[in-house]
Amino acid sequence: MTEPRLTQFRNGPHTFDVIDSGPLDGTPVVLLHGFPQRASAWNQVAEHLHARGLRTYAPDQRGYSPGARPKSRFAYGMAALTSDIVALIDAIGPGPVHLVGHDWGAAVAWSVAGNHPDRVTSLTAASVPHPGAFIRSMFTSGQALKSYYMALFQLPVLPERMLASGRADSMLRGGGMTREMVEQFHTEIVDHGALRGGLGYYRSILRANPGQLGKKIAVPTTYVWSDNDVALGRKGAEINHRWVSGPYELEIVQGATHWLLDERPAELANSIIKRVGI
Repeated sequence: MTEPRLTQFRNGPHTFDVIDSGPLDGTPVVLLHGFPQRASAWNQVAEHLHARGLRTYAPDQRGYSPGARPKSRFAYGMAALTSDIVALIDAIGPGPVHLVGHDWGAAVAWSVAGNHPDRVTSLTAASVPHPGAFIRSMFTSGQALKSYYMALFQLPVLPERMLASGRADSMLRGGGMTREMVEQFHTEIVDHGALRGGLGYYRSILRANPGQLGKKIAVPTTYVWSDNDVALGRKGAEINHRWVSGPYELEIVQGATHWLLDERPAELANSIIKRVGI
């Protein structure tokens, strides 16, 4: 009998959609997307991983899956986001997985690896450093200025209207998105009804538990940072190793913006493959 693909999983009252692809007997790799993208953002990277025999699971996370869009901004705290991915890993079973995240997906991946190391074989985080390194960089570099949009997103209603109407398209383009990526944002996020949920991650950030976010990472870890990232500065990359106690590697992608999945899928895939160890 052919093993079925995992197309959905549940966590409490919420149902999440998953893109399960690659060889059925492949080593499991979980791919977590960021804002403002969905699981499909991993498609190009996943092709390279499949060619090396890896099976990938890319979920539409909380706020993005139609069956997992709670209305309260307080439903998007890191504890809830972390529990969603733990539920996915348990649904994949048995045993731990290689975990990969970009942007907000990286933030969630750091939390999963720090709080549930028994479920993670290795971690590859792209763009966003460990929360401890990010917070420290806010006070010791120009990171706070780069993160101005996080304060803007705290406002009610206005961010949704700006992003949905296209008035913020120039901001997205200025951050490195191509015209095609901006169009995809309007199709997959705005038209799909995922914008409010995606903004919920930012609106819950001030309620984060420092004890949960500050745990050091014991699993083998690679952090991938691009030097033309307008949202994440060099300081966080330079000090990130302080929050990892296990084997660690920093990889800097020269000349790339924040959108590594779209600009440098082969390079990011190679970083993942090297960390997985195949």
